[in-house]
Amino acid sequence: MLSFERKTIEARMRQPGGRAVVQPIEVRRNPVTGRTCRITFSRAEEREPGAATLPDPPPFVGDRSRCPFCRDALAAQTPRLVPELCPDGRMQKGRSVLFPNLFPYGGYSAVSLFDDRHFVEIGTAAPDSYADCLLNCRDYLLRVLEHDPASVYMAITQNHLPSAGGSLLHPHLQLQADQAASNHHRFLRGRAISYLAETGTRIFSAYLQHEREDGSRYIGRTGSWEWLAAFAPEGFFEIWGILPGITSIRQAGEGDWRALARGVINAQKFYRSLNRNGYNLGLLLIEDGSNALELRTVMVVRSNYAPWVRSDHTGFEVMLGEMATFSAPEETARRARPFWDGSE
Repeated sequence: MLSFERKTIEARMRQPGGRAVVQPIEVRRNPVTGRTCRITFSRAEEREPGAATLPDPPPFVGDRSRCPFCRDALAAQTPRLVPELCPDGRMQKGRSVLFPNLFPYGGYSAVSLFDDRHFVEIGTAAPDSYADCLLNCRDYLLRVLEHDPASVYMAITQNHLPSAGGSLLHPHLQLQADQAASNHHRFLRGRAISYLAETGTRIFSAYLQHEREDGSRYIGRTGSWEWLAAFAPEGFFEIWGILPGITSIRQAGEGDWRALARGVINAQKFYRSLNRNGYNLGLLLIEDGSNALELRTVMVVRSNYAPWVRSDHTGFEVMLGEMATFSAPEETARRARPFWDGSE
């Protein structure tokens, strides 16, 4: 069975005025990965530059002259898919256009645009535009599987703004499909297969069942997707969306992708309410027929893109390999729930 472990460490000190204080730090272990994180509650009292209000849009947001994703430049400045994948060179679904990543990370790297506008602030995208983008991603990955059945390690990701690793403002998702597994793919595949063999239950379904019963981190639903705050977050305000029982993009219907789009935008609106403007999204897929790993979307806030904002990763994360955040997941869920009201 999954173990939701936590323990409290106490740091004792005297404040500058001489008063003795005890500062609690909670250490939690991720039930899926076994990795630990720390909730450093006292850090919530720190003043964080650039987060008192939602930062202004980037100063170069109006400069479309060098954006290859804007419609005027798209045909001339973006690459084309090979004919075996798409005779037309680019795939279109509603307002979404998909084409190869000019700077690929693997055998099949692509970019899927989800809005005609050059810049879309967090939480303001139209659900249909996001859904069209995700469906375009699905169609591309299915074509890859048909063309190269060995490229089973797949991902859909997003980097919103440069603080999250985004190199272009124009809204887009990235896709990846490869025969070589990433570290996360390799670990999750082994963990999911062994858990299913040992318990007869899929690992994310077991995780979700525990969180439904506990309730303190459960947020809400959009369609068949169920959303919750991660028990042991590895990023700030980490939110998971789980699609129970679905282990392949071949099984997920159009309604599932549209429901995912609604959930993603709900999370963005929550992040916006926290005056955060940067975030990452990831959905990992393993299309090898093992039928063990259900679809899970992960979203985390990143440092704001604004002047004089510090990085969200310190020496503790980089050198010790352990996330130190300051918000309890239960509090994240409590504050996020209103953004799911009426979403089902």
